[in-house]
Amino acid sequence: MNDHSEQAGRAEQGGQAGHGHSGATDERQHVWDNPRNVKLLFGVFYALCAIVAGLDLVIHRHEVHVWERILGFYPLYGFVGIVLLVAIAKQMRRLLMRSEDYYDG
Repeated sequence: MNDHSEQAGRAEQGGQAGHGHSGATDERQHVWDNPRNVKLLFGVFYALCAIVAGLDLVIHRHEVHVWERILGFYPLYGFVGIVLLVAIAKQMRRLLMRSEDYYDG
């Protein structure tokens, strides 16, 4: 029996399938539970960042503005953009957040 049919069978029997919120624990080992896999993923990300940074040094870009010639401009631009996005989202959360019992009768 495959994983989906097992989960469906448990759901039909009244149990929570997979990642339910009834307090049932999922004892399976997931791929990201292993620290070795996480280290491998970060290693791949760092290698890709190094490759892209190296390509930025050898591939000519057709700059339109002066600031585009700054080494590492686009990674810095992206980082600042993400930081601003997170800061704005935190402020929006304060504005939009509701109490835990908001949807209760």
